[in-house]
Amino acid sequence: MNLLQIKNNVQILHEGVNKAAIASGYNPKQIKIIAVTKKVEIEGINQAVQEGMTELGENRVQEMLAKQPFVDSKVNWHLIGHLQMNKVKSVIGKVKMIHSLDSWRLACEISKYSLEQNLVSDVLVQVNVSGESSKYGLPVSDVIDFLKTSRELKGLSVRGLMTIAPLVENSEETRPFFKELRNIRDISQSKLPDLSLDFLSMGMTNDYQVAIEEGSNIIRIGSAIFGSRAV
Repeated sequence: MNLLQIKNNVQILHEGVNKAAIASGYNPKQIKIIAVTKKVEIEGINQAVQEGMTELGENRVQEMLAKQPFVDSKVNWHLIGHLQMNKVKSVIGKVKMIHSLDSWRLACEISKYSLEQNLVSDVLVQVNVSGESSKYGLPVSDVIDFLKTSRELKGLSVRGLMTIAPLVENSEETRPFFKELRNIRDISQSKLPDLSLDFLSMGMTNDYQVAIEEGSNIIRIGSAIFGSRAV
């Protein structure tokens, strides 16, 4: 792994984030970059951390738990991939935020194990805006009712929404999906003012600039930092 290239990639990424944010009237400092470390070796992760990437995202619980002891303890880990029910117990207390809450059963499980540890887990509700059968997430029509009911669970705190746009060659084609998620968040926030829906987690390497223009304040970046990897 080319560590110098990671350094250069981080600089280029910051330039892209700054450009998109400023052009759209957003503060670049309020945009959180999650460095996606799936299939990345420890040396590469630590190089990214050295370059200021202190928010790390993993897709799989076991891979994250295996890496955590070898990475600077000051970083924040985020679970960004689908969370299986049988993995909930092992992830509670080990992550800053779970980005992929996509069912009521999972919400109950997260709350249960969080309360057992006297914790409240921050979560994002994953929304399948595109309606693709290959993607996890709640249907758009279910989001507000889900958010209403989630307030009953004392072991979790819904902090916003997440989506994954379709993979397309022209990033402009993702704009309607990001715009819709922002609208869902704004409507939900107006109807449920007691919730703090502060975060929109949307945008990856191929489309993060469009996502930022549409209001994303969490982007999940893998190959733009670490280069292409086996998946």
